[in-house]
Amino acid sequence: MGLSVLIGILITFLVIILVLYLVQRLPLDTRMRQIVQVIVIIIGIISLLKYLAVF
Repeated sequence: MGLSVLIGILITFLVIILVLYLVQRLPLDTRMRQIVQVIVIIIGIISLLKYLAVF
């Protein structure tokens, strides 16, 4: 069970990094890009906390 949680956390972390990279590649205004990055980070933190059984 511990290994599956670790793999889930690793996959979630990699997906967050990939989405942040793709947001950087979008032709958006700087302010809009920052807003999207903050939203992605918040969603990523919440999903990581779910793996750690906080929620």
